Amino acid sequence: MDVKESIEKRRAYRSLSPVEITEDLIYDLADSARLFCSCFNNQPWRYVFVYDKKVLQDMREALSKGNEWAHAGSMIVAVFSKSDLDCIIKDRKYYLFDTGMATAALILRATELGLVAHPIAGFSPKKVKEILKIPVEYHVITLVIIGKKSDKLNPLLSEKQRLAEPERPERLAFEQFVYLNMYRE
Repeated sequence: MDVKESIEKRRAYRSLSPVEITEDLIYDLADSARLFCSCFNNQPWRYVFVYDKKVLQDMREALSKGNEWAHAGSMIVAVFSKSDLDCIIKDRKYYLFDTGMATAALILRATELGLVAHPIAGFSPKKVKEILKIPVEYHVITLVIIGKKSDKLNPLLSEKQRLAEPERPERLAFEQFVYLNMYRE
């Protein structure tokens, strides 16, 4: 599978079935992030790969209502960083951008391996830090739920989630986000 194919196949499915999590899999995913570009090669990203059943159970209390579907995930990747790990040029802080790019590489590699890697915003950063013992000065950016796509619709999905599951959500038309030579209203 090439990069374009991974991008096209990547979907944030919510109906998941279990997948075996091995240290080899974790290091494979982490290596895709590790090799990605960052400002002056600072590599500001940090990840906690959670696959222990007890810690996964504890992480449930950090998830927001509506993300109960994530309980079926076999692994949760906590993505975090802090601004002083990366370039700060005048008022531009690169750590979020660079960590996002590295995490996209991890997500595309998971897709290439036939996995679902669904990043979520619905969680309590404070609870995640407490559960995973992440120091307070770090910013928890996202959680990535890892599993296999299930053929069965997860009964915990809301009506809106059930309707969105079968087909890729509509994407913006090029005219809505692409500008040639300069920005235009």
